[in-house]
Amino acid sequence: MATTLDGYIAGPNGDDPSGADYFPLTPDVIEFIIGQYPETLPGPARTAMGIDGPHKVFDTVLEGRVSYEIGLAAGMTDAYPHLRHLVFSTTLKSQNPVIEIVRDNAQKRVRALKAEEGKDLWLVGGGKLAHSLLPEIDRLVLKQNRSIIGSGIPLFNGPFQPHMFQPVAETLLDSGVRVLTYDRA
Repeated sequence: MATTLDGYIAGPNGDDPSGADYFPLTPDVIEFIIGQYPETLPGPARTAMGIDGPHKVFDTVLEGRVSYEIGLAAGMTDAYPHLRHLVFSTTLKSQNPVIEIVRDNAQKRVRALKAEEGKDLWLVGGGKLAHSLLPEIDRLVLKQNRSIIGSGIPLFNGPFQPHMFQPVAETLLDSGVRVLTYDRA
C-alpha cells in the first residue's frame, strides 16, 4: 500500500490518491511496480503496457468497499480481472458476478484463503479493512512517499491494537519513495 510519511493512504475526502501530488506516479515507481509486483496494476494499465503472463507474487486481491468504488467511479466493475477479486462490504450490491462480496467475518474468510494453495493475497485498501485484517497480515509492503498531508484515511483505521512487525527489506527509489517490507514479528 502507498502511504505518506504521516501514515495516510488517501486524503480526507477518500478520493483516489493514485497520481495525486502527494502520491506521484514517477517513472521509477512504475518501473519498480512492473518489476516486482506487476499484478498490482489495474487491468487497463497492464493491457496498455503489454503486461501479461504468470503472476509473480499475488493471485488474489482483497478490497474494501470504498476502495472498490473508486474503480466503479472510473467505469470498472473489476479493476483487477487478472486476479481473484474479493470485496468486503456489508452494503454493496454485486456489480460483477466474478467479484466475491464478503459480508461478514473478514478474518475467517482470509484465514480460509491463506489455507488454500496458490500465491499470496494482496490487500489494496482501505484503512478500515486493513485494520480489521491486521491479525491475519503476515507481510507489509509499504510505498512510503515523501509527503506529509496532516489528515486523511489512516493506513490502519481502527481502535488501538498493537502488532509488531520486523523490517526485512528497504528500497530507496530515485524519486524519494521508500519501499519498506516488514514481516510479522
